[in-house]
Amino acid sequence: MLVFTTVAALRCYLRIGQLGGDRIERGVGLVPTMGALHAGHLTLIERARQQNAVVIVSIFVNPLQFGPTEDFQKYPRQLEPDRQLCEEAGVDAIFVPTAEEMGLGKKEKSKVKSQKSKERKFSLLRVPSQQSPVPTQVVPPESMTSVLCGRSRIGHFQGVATIVTKLLNLVQPTRAYFGQKDAQQLAIIRRLVADLNLSVEIVACPTVRESSGLALSSRNRYLTEREKEEASVLYRSLRQAERAFLTGERSSDELIAVTKLELARVPAIEPEYVELVDPTTLIPLDKIEEVGLLAIAARLGSTRLIDNILLRNRQPIVAIDGPAGAGKSTVARQVAQALGLLYLDTGAMYRSVTWLVLQSDIPIEDEPSIAEMVCKCEIELRMSDEPQAPVRVFLNSQEVTQAIRSLEVTSHVSAIAAQPAVRRQLVKQQQLWGEKGGIVVEGRDIGTHVFPDAELKIFLTASVQERAKRRQQELKSQGEADLSLEQMEQNLVLRDWKDSNRDVAPLQKAPDSIEILTDGLSVAEVTARIVSLYREKVDGH
Repeated sequence: MLVFTTVAALRCYLRIGQLGGDRIERGVGLVPTMGALHAGHLTLIERARQQNAVVIVSIFVNPLQFGPTEDFQKYPRQLEPDRQLCEEAGVDAIFVPTAEEMGLGKKEKSKVKSQKSKERKFSLLRVPSQQSPVPTQVVPPESMTSVLCGRSRIGHFQGVATIVTKLLNLVQPTRAYFGQKDAQQLAIIRRLVADLNLSVEIVACPTVRESSGLALSSRNRYLTEREKEEASVLYRSLRQAERAFLTGERSSDELIAVTKLELARVPAIEPEYVELVDPTTLIPLDKIEEVGLLAIAARLGSTRLIDNILLRNRQPIVAIDGPAGAGKSTVARQVAQALGLLYLDTGAMYRSVTWLVLQSDIPIEDEPSIAEMVCKCEIELRMSDEPQAPVRVFLNSQEVTQAIRSLEVTSHVSAIAAQPAVRRQLVKQQQLWGEKGGIVVEGRDIGTHVFPDAELKIFLTASVQERAKRRQQELKSQGEADLSLEQMEQNLVLRDWKDSNRDVAPLQKAPDSIEILTDGLSVAEVTARIVSLYREKVDGH
C-alpha cells in the first residue's frame, strides 16, 4: 500500500501507469475520512473493495467543518493505526495531506468565515479577507444547511462540501463512499454531484452499530462505558418509531412523539432535535408518502451524537446471502411463501446468462461479446405452483428452467457472474424488482451490494462437508453424474475462493446481517428462524 502526502504525488500515481489502464476502467473507489478509523469505516472500504479494482482512502481532519467551540484540536489523530488498518483491508493507497496542501493556508485552520447562500444550486464563492485570503468555498443551498445539524453547526456543511469537492476533483473516482449515519452530509454531497455535473457515483453504506445499537463514531471514544449504554437509547427510540410506522403510522408529529417518549427514559440525554425530513431534499415532512428520514441529534455530557433511520413506505425486502450449497434457494422460496412475499431468483438470472453464453459458443473470457449479449437478452421469471420448480425461467421467450441447472452451467456461472458488465445489467433488473419491495432475494452480494437497505439481511452458511453432502444428493435426484464427496468438497472450496476473491461484488457477509449456521438444521427449522427474525425486526413482535 502506498501513502501520499502531496497532491502532485497522488496525481502522478493516478495518471502515469501505476494503476494500469485496465484497472482504472474497472473502477476507482474513494473513501473520504477524517481518520480515527473504526469498523464503520471498514464497511465503506470493504464495499469499495467489492466494487472497484482500486481503492483510495483519504485521511484529513478538515478544519473548515469545525466551529470555534468544536473539537478540532482534540479530534483523535492516529495515523499509524489507521495506516495499518487500511493495509489489512486491502486499500491500494491512502492520501494524508496537510491543510496547506489542501489549499487552506495556515490562518484558516481554526476559524473560517461562514457564508450563507440563498441559491437553489451549489455555487463557488471566494470570501476575501484583509489578513489572508480564505480559500474558495463550495456553498450548499441554504435549504439544505439551515435544517437539522445545520442550525447549530454554522458553516459545517460548507466546509464538508469544499473538501469533498476538492477530493473528487483530485481523485476523479468512479465511486465515492459515505455512511448513512451522516445522512444530512450524504444528501448534500449527492446534491453537490448533481448540481456540479460531477462524474462520480455516490454510494451510501448502512450504519454500523455496536451490539447495544449505538451507531459507531470516532467520537464514541469520548464516552464512558456507562455513557455508551445510555447513548444506545437513540437507536431504541428510532426503532420504536419504526415499529409504529410499520403498523401504519405515517404522521410526522406522532412518529416524533414516539421517539421523544423513548428518549425521555434516559435523563442524561439532552435532545437537540428530532425531525422527520425528505432524505433527498431535507425538506420537513408532515407525513410519509414514500420515504422519510427520521433524524436525532443529542448531547450526552460534552459529546454530541447523531443517528437516523429511513422509513420506507414499501413492503420489506429480505436479503439472504451465503456460499454455494448452503440451502439459500430452498429456504428463500419457503420464506417467501410463509411471508406472502415474492421470491426473486437472482441465481437463475446469472445461470440463464451462463447457459446462453455456452449455447452461443462464446469464449468465457470474451467479456465484450458477453456484455453485448446480456444487454440484448430478456429474462423473465414466473411463479409456479410446482414444488420442484416454483420459479419458471424464460430466456428470450424460451423456457430454460431445467437447462440452467446442469453441471456445465454450474461450473461456469461464477466466472460469468464475476464479469462487471454482466453484473451491472442484472443488478439493474433486480433493483427494478425491488423498488416496490415485498421480495425475498438470495445470492452472494444481495445484502452488501444489490439491496444494502434491505429490512432484513441473513447470511446463511454451512460447513463444506455438509454442503458437499447436500450437493451430491441434489445431483443424484437430477440424474447428473455422481461425484465423490471428496471431489464435491474440493469443488466447493474452489468455488468459495473464487466467489470471495472476485474483483466485483465478492461473497461477503454484510455487517448488519444475521448469520445462521444450518448444519444439523432442517429446511423447516431454518425457515422458521428467518420468519421469526422477520417478525421481530420488521413487524416488531
